[in-house]
Amino acid sequence: MKRAGAHWPTRDRHGGFTLLEVLVALVIIGVALAAAMRGAMALTHAAEDARLKLLATLTAENRLLELRLARQRLELGQANSECEQGGWVFICEQTVKSTPNPFFRRVELQVFIERDGTRRRLAEMMTVLPTQP
Repeated sequence: MKRAGAHWPTRDRHGGFTLLEVLVALVIIGVALAAAMRGAMALTHAAEDARLKLLATLTAENRLLELRLARQRLELGQANSECEQGGWVFICEQTVKSTPNPFFRRVELQVFIERDGTRRRLAEMMTVLPTQP
């Protein structure tokens, strides 16, 4: 029974959306787009890191092959040098150590990159080379 003077909520005949419904929909879309952008950026960074590690590994392999082919006498100690590969400049840290056999030397090579003031190791390799050709 309807009381006199009471107004019941009625739906407009045009059936449009209220401002509140539109705002809620925009917030949901905004959150979804932000999550999608974050995922895309994570994939981009992961791809860049994989590329840098590949280039660093190639740099280390190339440097060890250069030492093998140069057939020069390997002196004990550590040396740092810049190595370029694929447009990136890496820092190669080469350490030559003795082995139980005096005719061979252990050569360790680490490849670093400096970004934003921090040094990050991307690759590390080791080989054994003869002391004299």
